[in-house]
Amino acid sequence: MKNQYKHLFEPLAVKNMRLKNRIVMMPMGTNFGEQNGEMSFLHINYYAQRAEGGTGLIIVENASVDSPQGSNGTTQIRIDQDSYIPRLFMLCETVHKHGTRIALQINHAGASAISSRIGSQPVSASGIPSKTGGEIPRPLTKEEILHIVKKYGEAARRVQIAGFDAVEIHAGHSYLISQFLSPLTNDRTDEFGGSPQNRARFAKLVLEEVRRQVGAFFPIILRISADEFLEGGNSLEDCLQYLEYLQEEVDIFDVSAGLNGSIQYQIDACYLPDGWRSYLARAVKERFGKVCITMGNIRSPRIADEILDKGDADLIGIGRGLIADPEWGNKARYGEEADIRKCISCNIGCAGHRIGINRPIRCTVNPAVNKGGDYKRRRIAKPCNVVVIGGGTAGLEAACTAAEVGCTTFLIEKRQELGGLAAVISRIPDKKRLADFPNYLVHRAEKLGNLFIFRGTEATIELVRGMNPDVIVNATGSDPLLPPIKGLHEHIGKKGGHVFSILDMIAHVEDFPEDMSGKQVVVIGGGAVGLDVVEFAAPRGARTSIVEKMGSIGNGIDPVSRAEFTSLMEKHQVKQYTDTTLLEVKEQAFLVRMPDGREEELAFDYGFVCLGMKAHCPIYDQVLEAFGDSDVEILNIGDSLRARRIIEGTEEGRNILTVLETRGYL
Repeated sequence: MKNQYKHLFEPLAVKNMRLKNRIVMMPMGTNFGEQNGEMSFLHINYYAQRAEGGTGLIIVENASVDSPQGSNGTTQIRIDQDSYIPRLFMLCETVHKHGTRIALQINHAGASAISSRIGSQPVSASGIPSKTGGEIPRPLTKEEILHIVKKYGEAARRVQIAGFDAVEIHAGHSYLISQFLSPLTNDRTDEFGGSPQNRARFAKLVLEEVRRQVGAFFPIILRISADEFLEGGNSLEDCLQYLEYLQEEVDIFDVSAGLNGSIQYQIDACYLPDGWRSYLARAVKERFGKVCITMGNIRSPRIADEILDKGDADLIGIGRGLIADPEWGNKARYGEEADIRKCISCNIGCAGHRIGINRPIRCTVNPAVNKGGDYKRRRIAKPCNVVVIGGGTAGLEAACTAAEVGCTTFLIEKRQELGGLAAVISRIPDKKRLADFPNYLVHRAEKLGNLFIFRGTEATIELVRGMNPDVIVNATGSDPLLPPIKGLHEHIGKKGGHVFSILDMIAHVEDFPEDMSGKQVVVIGGGAVGLDVVEFAAPRGARTSIVEKMGSIGNGIDPVSRAEFTSLMEKHQVKQYTDTTLLEVKEQAFLVRMPDGREEELAFDYGFVCLGMKAHCPIYDQVLEAFGDSDVEILNIGDSLRARRIIEGTEEGRNILTVLETRGYL
């Protein structure tokens, strides 16, 4: 079914750049850079995979035009000196071999910089932090503004010399140009503040200087936050107004959204549908007649093609979807959509790693962000039987990986349904995107002729022994953690009762009323699972409370989800009890100890106990006893090792390659 998406694979010319299709990889920080700001070979391999996978245009993550002052990361790449050109040239050469065009985003962080990293106070349009709790920046003088304008121009010229096909200027997402454009961060009274025209003056000077440096035929892309989605910030209409002063030198508008304070609309939250931002691109395109990129959780090639067909945009931006599957373009082109490893918008390995804890990016669904599918070229050196007990995401990844390198593989799952906890949680309405990962794994498994799946089958030692295993993988998942709290086991999950675990809730998700107005909901546990229940109940009108023993709600969750949950709890007036301990579970009340030591009953119509998960290992000890003295390699992975997130289980499933190699099978 070649080229079933005719619009997605049409070529497009913009000035002297010709694109082979309409798929654009969006600029996303990776933390792959060298300590001196140089592009690393990790970077080159990472972008080359996405080029080989069929992407039409790659926009490389933001490079600093003026370091250290303008830097927004510990390993951000730089373009403020000529010495960075050679490695960037190598990147362009590598990407061009695959017929892919490439641009570089240039940027100054402004108030989004961190003083401990740059060695000085951050700068901005005004003395207003770029996010709640952020550092107070120093307002730039006019002379400093003009100096930075020159730095943008010089950087753009280096972009051109290095062999890039276009340059993108970042004017959104709470970076320096955005800080001038937004009334939330610009209270200047000179010619750079006040009216939309004045707030746009800095951006206009940058665009004019870049054009002067790169010439008339080199494409300039401008990334904007078309709606800041914050009270008092720029709306879409405000954006269209200030773009009147900027549009002349722009060839392509990269139409994004959101600021630091609304990051869930900038790095899309899980529940937002494919292509939800396309109306923003359409508005910009209709007003100015320029080529526009849209993005926003676009995972389906069909929806991408429909956006182009409707004329909402000219180019389809995919960010995290290309971290998850570098071959998205080729799979869409050749009718292999079921083989696309779709991003589930969990924001854990990408935004969570880079923004949250300053690690290099990883991916929940793609355990080889840098290495790709190279392992499939390897083959076993001698026969090997692998038995995997448990068909959740960790077990499926281990089974598929083993089979793909030639092992005869058996997967045993006691339920009829594969996919484990991920498939179960995806039944929550706002978590339905999560189902894409187990669906992909099941499809991948069913294509493998040497992978034999036993559904609805309880694993026994006799069954496993009959499969003559060389390697046994235990991946039996986890169960809700239910400590010995007074009344908990007597009341939870009882028919006709009022107390539920997360699995009880999901099992009866359709039984809860759509309108829960007037109902009291109390959630015990302020982690990710408890917040999922809040996300379910509060928008239905329930008077919702959440109780957490620690000092804050949402410990350990990624910054995008944290922002979304914070916004949701404010909007629906969710009561938050921190430093509060559950003492007793009653039929329709939780007895808790408040921070001041008082005991109080929290009454409810629906009570949820979400204290996390614990490892479930019904057969592991038996396996160790039966095979521990033999030559069989025994692994325990995923939640059955320790209850964690999908990302750890996926990594451990892929790590079966290390075991096979160590034991001489590869």
